[in-house]
Amino acid sequence: MGIISIIPIVLAIVLAIKTKKVIVSLFVSVFVGALLLHGFNVFASTQYIIKDMFVQQLTDSYNAGVIVLMLFIGGFIELMMKSGGAYAFAKSTEKHFNTKNKVQFGAFFSGIMIFFSDLGTPLIVGPVFEPFFKKLKISKEKLAFILDSTSSPVAVLVPFIGWGVFVIGLLEKEFSLLNLNYSAYQSFVSSIPFNLYSILAITIIPVTLKLGFEFKSMKKYDISNQNEIAHHSVQKSEFQVKNAKAYFVWLPILVLMGTLFGMLGIDFILGKVAGSMFRTALSSGYLYASVVLISIMLLNKSKTFSEIFSIYIGGMSKMTEVIIILVLAWTLGSVGKALGTSDFLVEFMKNIQFNGAYLPLAVFLLGSVISFAAGSSWGTFSILLPIVIPIAVVIDAPLFVTIGAVLSGGLFGDHVSPISDTTILSSAGAQCDHLNHVDSQMSYAVFNSLIASIFFLVCGFNPNPILIWVGIVVQVLGIIAIKHYYKINDKKEICNTFQEDSPEISTN
Repeated sequence: MGIISIIPIVLAIVLAIKTKKVIVSLFVSVFVGALLLHGFNVFASTQYIIKDMFVQQLTDSYNAGVIVLMLFIGGFIELMMKSGGAYAFAKSTEKHFNTKNKVQFGAFFSGIMIFFSDLGTPLIVGPVFEPFFKKLKISKEKLAFILDSTSSPVAVLVPFIGWGVFVIGLLEKEFSLLNLNYSAYQSFVSSIPFNLYSILAITIIPVTLKLGFEFKSMKKYDISNQNEIAHHSVQKSEFQVKNAKAYFVWLPILVLMGTLFGMLGIDFILGKVAGSMFRTALSSGYLYASVVLISIMLLNKSKTFSEIFSIYIGGMSKMTEVIIILVLAWTLGSVGKALGTSDFLVEFMKNIQFNGAYLPLAVFLLGSVISFAAGSSWGTFSILLPIVIPIAVVIDAPLFVTIGAVLSGGLFGDHVSPISDTTILSSAGAQCDHLNHVDSQMSYAVFNSLIASIFFLVCGFNPNPILIWVGIVVQVLGIIAIKHYYKINDKKEICNTFQEDSPEISTN
């Protein structure tokens, strides 16, 4: 269909940016694609979408397996959060926090330990650490920044939680449509070293703490910290449950990891696992972990069976939106194939002699814009991956670098977007003014994105995973250089102020 074939994809991007509604954007794009396929016959298009697309996507054995897995994950995560174990775990470490650096590192490591829920990190860790930050006169904006940097950036690097499963599901569908004999799980694991923005968003916390550095956008809130204003916050007791223990967290996770190792062996770590085996092992692991968590909650009388059942079902229901996005993304990919979207884009790239080495950088920048405007990482993934995977394969762009660029772009925009759910919850968890949080962490995010942009340009020509260490070294050296610049600039300002305030000496 030529250039007409890209209308649904372009429409999805524009609508996501304009409406901020990913589901609406995807659905409208799917429907427009169906209209193009059926000569704008509304009835035929509706029948095609329901019968040949939605039903087919839901009854596909792979897709059904992913949906079941997402439901298991949703139930387990909700149970873990509401068990009080995560709160008890974070609370158990508080006795070690008697200096500014220790309390900030404590919040950092606690956020990483609660990796199973990007939304749970700010709501659990925030209320635990907020009193320590207040006592030691560390700004709430700094706490919000730490919470934000240990939520989504950590979650997107883990293949066996919701984020990883979602991306793997999108990859598997594209590989299937392109008849590629690639393992989606292995491809995701191989892309982790190239998901540089997410990694830098995490490492910048210990780097700046060890170097004693803050960007001025953050430092100004430390200076004005004494003029505190009461802000909306979550209830501190929300995740504090009677008789909850710290092992409510680590024991079920040990069961989950033990199941994965038991069923998959060392190949699980190496990323050499077939998609069907991975889904089966992961579903089993979450099921066993949930059973163990339910058992210890009942034994400790922290919740009744009726309460536990309601929590678990509630967690499953929270996955509805994610599943809808996933099904719509799969459908949009199928409609795009029927329209010949990828064929047109590939041919276009060839005609303009586009160098595949530049694709990762282009994808990172585009993903950053979409996710910032839409406030959704997952929406960005669902729109971009079906486009860039076939292009990367045909124009010989580095596939794993390109996947990492999509994930990094989605994370950057989501990390700094004022309408992102994790950004909003980080502000709430730290009891911090939301716009102050967005403003204070912007410099850190832009700094990391500049390094990531250079990284994707270099890795486009040399896709070596070792370059991730170069990226981290550049981050460290960059912080040192900026700190030195600040120091020189501050000295100049002091000298200028001193000269202005000094009385003139008469020479008469």
